[in-house]
Formats: sequence, C-alpha cells, structure tokens
Amino acid sequence: MNWFDKMRQQKLMSFTLMIFTLSVGILIGTVINTQVNAAKGQAVAPDATPLVIPKAVEIGSDFTKLAKKLQPSVVNIVVEVPAQQPSARSRQSDPEDQGGGDDPFQGFQRFFGGGPGGPQIVPQGPEPKHEQSGTGFIVDKNGYIITNEHVVLGGDKITVKLQSDSMEYRARVIGTDHETDLAVLKIDAHRPLDPVSMGNSDAVQVGDWAVAIGSPFTLEESVTAGIVSALGRDIDNSSFKRFIQTDAAINPGNSGGPLLNIRGEVIGVNTMIATNHGGSEGVGFALPSNMVARVYNDIIRDGVVSRGSIGISFATNTKPETLEALGVKGGVIVSQVNPPDGPSAKAGIKANDIITGINGQGIKDGDDLLAHVADAPVGSTLALTVDRDGKKMDFKVVTQDRRLLFKNDPRVVGDNTDQEDTAKPEPVSSGVKFGIQPRELSDAERNMTPDKHGVYVSKVEEGSFAEDIEMQPGDIILAINRHPIASIDDLRKVAASLKSGDAVAFLVMSVPPEALRTPTTSGRRGASNSSPQALSQDESAPHYVSGRLP
Repeated sequence: MNWFDKMRQQKLMSFTLMIFTLSVGILIGTVINTQVNAAKGQAVAPDATPLVIPKAVEIGSDFTKLAKKLQPSVVNIVVEVPAQQPSARSRQSDPEDQGGGDDPFQGFQRFFGGGPGGPQIVPQGPEPKHEQSGTGFIVDKNGYIITNEHVVLGGDKITVKLQSDSMEYRARVIGTDHETDLAVLKIDAHRPLDPVSMGNSDAVQVGDWAVAIGSPFTLEESVTAGIVSALGRDIDNSSFKRFIQTDAAINPGNSGGPLLNIRGEVIGVNTMIATNHGGSEGVGFALPSNMVARVYNDIIRDGVVSRGSIGISFATNTKPETLEALGVKGGVIVSQVNPPDGPSAKAGIKANDIITGINGQGIKDGDDLLAHVADAPVGSTLALTVDRDGKKMDFKVVTQDRRLLFKNDPRVVGDNTDQEDTAKPEPVSSGVKFGIQPRELSDAERNMTPDKHGVYVSKVEEGSFAEDIEMQPGDIILAINRHPIASIDDLRKVAASLKSGDAVAFLVMSVPPEALRTPTTSGRRGASNSSPQALSQDESAPHYVSGRLP
C-alpha cells in the first residue's frame, strides 16, 4: 500500500466517523426536542390523558326509527292574522281562557296563540298583522292535512312548510269543527306526499309509550317521548272531547301535531296542556284518533261535521246515588229542554225526565247518550225510553243538525264571526286568482309604457298572491311569463292557463301618482303642458315580481 492509498483510506474513515457523529447528534436532538414539546403540551395538566373521539357508529332505537319515518309527514304551519278593526274598548277575555291563578287548565287558544287573560285596552288605529304557528300532519298523499282549529282560526294566509323539502305552500281550509277543535287543510304540492299511519285509539292503554312531534317555540322537527298517563280526560266539559293524557313534553307550537304510539301510528292530536307557567309541566292532552278520523271523514265529504241532536241539556257526572234514589240503575237526567221548538220539546220530553234507553238499548250516562244521538243521521227517528216520576214512557224524537239547532251557542259553533264561512268547502275554480283589481290604461299611462300597452293595478287585495310577491297598487303589468298584456282580457286568458303551483313572473313598471300630474306652465293664456311628468330611468325601468301560485 503506497502513501496515496493510505491517505485515501484515512480520509474515508474520517468522513465515516463524522457522518456517524452527526447522526448520533441529530438523534439525540430529536429525542430531547420531542420530550421538551411533550412537556410543554402537558404543562397545565401533565398527568391528564387526552380524549380520543371514537369512530361514528349509529346506535339506533325504536324512537330513532319512528322519528325518521314520520319526518316527511309532520308539517309546520304559520298563519298570518290580519289587523283588527280600529276601536277603543276594554276587552275581557273568556274566563276559560284565563291564565295563572289556581286553575292549571288554561284554555288551549290562550296557551297556543293568545296573550295573557284579563282586560286589555285596544288602542285607536289599526293593529299590525301578526303570525301564529302550530303543527299539522299529512293524512293523504294528495296534500290533506289535519291540525287544530285554533291554529288557523282568524287567519287570512296559511303557509305550510314540509320537512322533506325547503318549499313553502299556501294552504286552504277545507273545513273545521269547533267542538273538537279540529281543522282540515289542503296544499297542492304537485307530487305524492307521505301520509301518516292512523292508529286505533281504543287500543291505547295507560302506560303505553307516547311520542309527540311538532314545532314547539317554532323549533321544527322536535321529538319528545313519554307515556300515556290517563285516558278519557274531560278537561273543559266538552261534549265530544275525551282526551288522552300524556307526560310527553307538549309546548307552544306543538298544537295540532300527532301523538304517536311506539309503532309510529297516530293515536291523537296534541291540543292542550295543564300548566301554571305557560310551558310543559308533564301534563298534555291529545284528542283520540278515532274521533279525529270521524271528524275528518265528515269534513272531506261535506265540508262540515254533522251531528244529530235531540235538543236537551243534561248534567254531567251524575252520581250513581242520585239515580239509585230516583229508582233507576242508569240514565240521563234532563235538566233543560231547549230550544223550545226543538225535537224533544215537540216530542213531549220535559225537564227532570230520565232518559234510560234509545232504540231498545239501555243508556248508562251522558257520554253514552251523546254517542247514540250524535252518530244518528240527521232527520232520523229515535225511540226514547223515559222515566217520568217513576212511570215508564216512550217518545219518538226526530234528530236535527246540532250546528243548526244551537247556531247561537258559541260552545257549539264558536264565537268567531267568520266561523260559518270558514267551515264551508272552498270551491276549486278552473283558473287562478292573482288578488288584484285591474283596469285599462289611460292614454297618459299608456304613453309611459315602453310598448304602449299594459294593465293598471288599482288595488292589491290583502293576503293575496299579488301581495305576497310585493306587487303594488299603481304598478302597470306589461307581461306575464313573457306573454304581453294589452288588456284585461289578456290578463284573464293568462290566468285561465295557469294552475296552482305554477311559477309566475310579472313584468311590471311602477308609476308613482305624481308622475301622472299635468303641471301648467307660464306663457300664453290657455297654454299648458299636457304631457305627464317624465320618470327617471330607475323609476320607469320594467322589473319582475314573481312567485309560485298557492
């Protein structure tokens, strides 16, 4: 080995040693740095173990499946209530609708929509519109919805929002029933909807699971669970409401929503609660589904609910001892025969008579009597067995329509002045209504339009489609969906070609009244400027207002 080879070998060994030393230094530095960083990260709580989020795994339960199944079928309802007429008077709320005090059973209208009870001074001048909300559920794929009457009562615009899409639909009232506080609505979604499954409320037992779905405090798709606490609750001395009681949380906005069994079947309509503070305290009430179905079927057939009546009043919850002392095992004591020209008065029934049977069947109590009479076809003849002072007597009584017989009784027909009109079925027209009062253009107005044609909007009806899309009185309609509008006949033809659910775009231009004034100018006697004032470019520019027909 010569000198050159020795030098090369020595350099190689030196380089290798340097690389090794450098590597060891880097390794030691990395270890020390890691320990320092770890010490820094755990400086506040060095003995704490960091949390680790596990992989997402759905647990699932019967309640989860139920909520997913019902999500497309439960709807949110928003009702626009018009301003009241100007007045200055003191209003006293109905005692049954008062809140507070020692009576926890507040009226459901007060609870779900009104303000606190007591006298209210209504100021002079018109009151602004306000909104009230509730819940409903789809019972027919064609868009029929059940909710509470008090949710929609007094409203001039009803909007339904489905949970399955972001669309909002205008709804119309098919009919209402004041005595059960139920209403049937209809929306046109132009597609099959997902109806609920109805259950048999006669099968419900105390202790069964109960689930409420609705929009409490406008919080949509809220699900609460509890059990059936009691059955047959008579809360407000109503003739036809025997509620299912539940401790599933029901709050403002749940009104009209479904109460479900564990299979997801509707067993009731959430209607009212018992509360001292305005919110859920674990005592809610739902109208049983069997009564709901009976009312719904009447409304979709006739627009109203027809119930037979024989024209009497009787005391509820008569003690068995009273009947025993009077010598009968069961029956109903007539407290009053009314009206004086009603069916029972004509048949000869008198106060203090005891009705013990109908058509050969014994009558146990008032509920039993109502069930027989209300379900009897109007105009049918009932054979009543009566005990009068210990003597058995038979009478033939022809039933009359309960709504007509007690048309002046707010407990039967309600106290809303529009109730009778609201309960009638709404006819479906071949065309659509925009909600405007049009007129032909004057020469001055026609000269202001780009193509010398159009129709002038003299009025926009309150709560109408035109108001919804912010059309204004004074607008000139130039075209609809690109169809030129030169006359009111053109407007009618376009309206006749449209249907509910269609998208409509109005090309309009706004003409402020001052633009049509004819100012005089100085000059020769009799000379004047006969042309309307010119509009600025922004004022005269045609623009679109549009929406989807309800």
